[in-house]
Amino acid sequence: MDDQVTLTREVEVTLIPQGTPMSLPEGETVTITHRLGGNFTVMTHNGMFRITGANADALGEEVAQAAPDAATEAHEGPLGQAPLWEALKSVFDPEIPVNIVDLGLVYSLEIHEREEGGNKITMDMTLTAPGCGMGPAIAEDAKMRLETVAGVNEAEVEIVWDPPWNQDMITEEGKMVLGLI
Repeated sequence: MDDQVTLTREVEVTLIPQGTPMSLPEGETVTITHRLGGNFTVMTHNGMFRITGANADALGEEVAQAAPDAATEAHEGPLGQAPLWEALKSVFDPEIPVNIVDLGLVYSLEIHEREEGGNKITMDMTLTAPGCGMGPAIAEDAKMRLETVAGVNEAEVEIVWDPPWNQDMITEEGKMVLGLI
């Protein structure tokens, strides 16, 4: 459901799909089109923008934030892949209401034990289109989500283009959300 709200303060935004950082002034009327992964996609008469969850208060919204020290929690035994994939299911392209896992954008996800303890995660991902200016923002969201998993001390996310993404990479669940089946 689209909701119109008035910004209660100036807010930093990212222009979609270019990825250009901008700001919207206090008092600007915006229409919230998506509430995905703790971020917001909004429309104004000047275009489409992404507002991070850290700025939810400007929209009169609240976002549950992960505990900042979640990655330093005691973690017993080897780190498995399941919590990493679950964390990535909360990362979205702001234009598409399907997470990056179900879109088939995650190509590899590896766990590396660090000598000093804990784990480093390396991930290769792609985008639905090579010219997508939102790529760095989506990759940063993925990195941040991975680093909230207990036992993860750092994450590195790289955007790759081989193989090229296509719609066949979308999971059945993602296709259902998009109305492709």
